[in-house]
Amino acid sequence: MSAGGSIEVAEYEKRVRQILTDNDCYFKRHGKGDHDIWFSPHSDQSFPVDGKIKSRHLANVIMKQAGITYRF
Repeated sequence: MSAGGSIEVAEYEKRVRQILTDNDCYFKRHGKGDHDIWFSPHSDQSFPVDGKIKSRHLANVIMKQAGITYRF
């Protein structure tokens, strides 16, 4: 954690991927740039996951696309 108490960039990325995996989502393939494509059985759709998640807002967008109710 930084001095302000916020989660560091790398921590969002790790936590997002762990939550996706815990909720039966899975990695499909590498996308363009530093994005990966994941699939969620909850939303029945594929969605991109950035390699560097810089904000809780982006982390929440990914959770919403995956159909997971977890919010940062």
